[in-house]
Amino acid sequence: MPLSRPLTVLFGLLFTSASCTVARAETIDVSDNHGGSVAAYNARWTELARQGVNVRIVGPCQSACTVLLGRIPRGRICVTPEASFGFHLAHRADATTTLRRAYAADITSWINAHGGLTQDFIWMRAPDTYRYFKKCS
Repeated sequence: MPLSRPLTVLFGLLFTSASCTVARAETIDVSDNHGGSVAAYNARWTELARQGVNVRIVGPCQSACTVLLGRIPRGRICVTPEASFGFHLAHRADATTTLRRAYAADITSWINAHGGLTQDFIWMRAPDTYRYFKKCS
């Protein structure tokens, strides 16, 4: 049964620094998400993809948050002018491998063209985000 008003969902430790809102139980807004455990984010985004959610990026999605790019189909992701993705090496090699496998070839090419994954963040913002993701309506 669709909800008549937005429902704020807290994902425990997984999204402690995130603002995620599920509107009518089908769209998740991602804003100010600083990441965390790649394994936890990977599991959660995989489950949300299975549920068929749409994702609206309305602010920063950095670090482990970016694993969503490999779990949520691109056609179900949209970006606002404030959207940004912060990419960097994870603290553990296996987590970095998970991130790298999550990124499509064109996203990997963008990352590599901007210096590759390092300890420092590489930020993808508009207008680059519009080259890879649809604008939210």
